[in-house]
Parts: sequence; structure tokens; C-alpha cells
Amino acid sequence: MRLYFENPVGRLLEHPDGYALVQYAAGPRDFPTFQAFLTHTSQLLRRHSWHKMLADQRQMSPFTDEERNWIREYWLASSETDGYELFGAIIIPADVFARLSLNLVMTDSQQSALTYRLFDAEPEAVEWLQQLP
Repeated sequence: MRLYFENPVGRLLEHPDGYALVQYAAGPRDFPTFQAFLTHTSQLLRRHSWHKMLADQRQMSPFTDEERNWIREYWLASSETDGYELFGAIIIPADVFARLSLNLVMTDSQQSALTYRLFDAEPEAVEWLQQLP
């Protein structure tokens, strides 16, 4: 795997099987750094014409309301507007509050171009991604 981008929010890796591996770091985030992280995620996906990502959120802190709104109103909305379909295998956070905030984001994303599944472990998430076109 090749590192594409890294900041305090996490790391983005190019997986040789044709998907983005999005690894969230533990700890608090500032909003501009979070926006940069997801913007680079979009750029990585589009650069390779990939439509799949594995988001490892096990260490992630809960999304803030500002982050959730930005994901819904900008990040997911821009993919939907462009007709860019996304598939996300999400490894759920260990923190119960992060799980709750993830559920809110997933509820917000139901009308978007993102098709996702939640997983407890990476092997099952990878298996699901490999079954997709």
C-alpha cells in the first residue's frame, strides 16, 4: 500500500486492490484539517476512478455537528451531483459516542451516492469490497 496523504485526522492509503484505505486517528480534530482529509479522500478516489473505500474508524472520536453537516451538505452532496457512486465499507468505532455519531452520518447519507455497510473487523469489510464491481 502506498501512503497518499496524512494529517492529524488520519492516513489515506492507495490499496493495490483498487480502493482507498481511510484510517482515522484517535483524538480531537479541528474542522479545517477534517475538511482537508475528506477532500483528499475524494481526490484520491477520483484520481484513480475508484468507487470503493474502506474507512477504518476504530480509533476515531465522535463526529461533531459541524463535521456531520459538512459531510452531508458538501462531501456526499458533491458526489451525488456529479453522479459519482461510492461504496464504503466502514469498520465501526470502538467508542460508543463515535458509534452514535457515525449512525447519524449514515442516516444523513441514505439519500446520497454512498452505499455502505458497517463491519466489526477488517477481513469482512475487505471481503465485501472485493465482491463489488
